[in-house]
Amino acid sequence: MEQLQLGTLVATFSDGNMEFIEFQCNPTEYSLEKGVQNSEINIPGLDSPLLQFIRGQDERLTLELFFDTTEHGMGAGATSVTTLTDSFYSLVKIKPEDHAPPLISFLWNQRIAGSGLSGWTGNQNRPDFTGVIESIRQKFTLFSPEGVPLRATLTLVLREYKTLDDQIRQLNLQSPDRTQSHVVQSGETLGSISARHYRRPGLWRNIADANRIEDPRRLTPGIFLAVPPLD
Repeated sequence: MEQLQLGTLVATFSDGNMEFIEFQCNPTEYSLEKGVQNSEINIPGLDSPLLQFIRGQDERLTLELFFDTTEHGMGAGATSVTTLTDSFYSLVKIKPEDHAPPLISFLWNQRIAGSGLSGWTGNQNRPDFTGVIESIRQKFTLFSPEGVPLRATLTLVLREYKTLDDQIRQLNLQSPDRTQSHVVQSGETLGSISARHYRRPGLWRNIADANRIEDPRRLTPGIFLAVPPLD
């Protein structure tokens, strides 16, 4: 029988040390939430305001984890479930040397949501979710006659964390006022390439002139084209 792959939280501290905390039971579900901030531009006489993208917002991962120590007995001398949950609860505590809690990565497999983004998103694919614990809720649901907690459900909310360098590298922002490069794909035309980079297919001649293309109807797949900046 194939061994069950348990999910893990990896705590990374400022000195580079790492602590691996395995789940007792894998979550039956987890949720991811991400939004963007748009600004409304109100123009009199229009049916609805215009929307302008401002920036992305932090993504949040919510995990619900179950813990149980009843297999060690439920009577006198029962093992408290806090022997398992305290390691998770510590992740929201301030580490004296760092003056902050550690960074947390959620690992389970390589197919977390966001690992297979479309190519147009650039380098924003990810193998895991990294953030900081925003909140942790502990719910104890079973007790021994002595009042020792034996079962618990923990709800963890992780808030996405990326450094400025990480974001610049991942976004790999490009705009029409800078020279770009493009690898020709099968079936592409100068018009479609112009639409992708300039948002206007009619500007294809800029690309043709920059690459000295005499016949714009014949493009060789696999070649690199320079996409010049717009004035």
